[in-house]
Amino acid sequence: MSKSNALETDYLGLELNATPIANLADNAASAPLTQLFIRFHTADPGEAGSGTTSEATFTGYAATAINRSNGSPQWTISSPGGVGTASNTNALTGPTYTQGAGSQQTLTHFSINTASSGAGKILRYGALTNPIIMNPGIGPINIAAGALVLTEN
Repeated sequence: MSKSNALETDYLGLELNATPIANLADNAASAPLTQLFIRFHTADPGEAGSGTTSEATFTGYAATAINRSNGSPQWTISSPGGVGTASNTNALTGPTYTQGAGSQQTLTHFSINTASSGAGKILRYGALTNPIIMNPGIGPINIAAGALVLTEN
């Protein structure tokens, strides 16, 4: 079963930018999330996964916080070809693999999570268009505006 194109974009706006859906859902909880966290993975975390599933572990790694605000949206929501799509509005800077001992890690996936560490709840996940190879002394991770693309269908 599918949703209408309009509702697909509304769901993305509610989830990522805290934009209310009139007469259906709003962000008026007693303590709504004000940040979401981009986490990087070395493999697909999958639908049964959590924030720690195949999560990067290199020295210096930390999730990247992104504000969740209707007043200053961090995600551009659209519906090209009738598919609800969200992409990061601004460039993002992630962690640096600090100098020292460690082995190469290839980041292939990202997730949007409710927590900066621990399992949290994955809201969305996807493959990186270009895997990021991390070695000691490499970084920070730079993600161009529009490079993280999420869909709702």
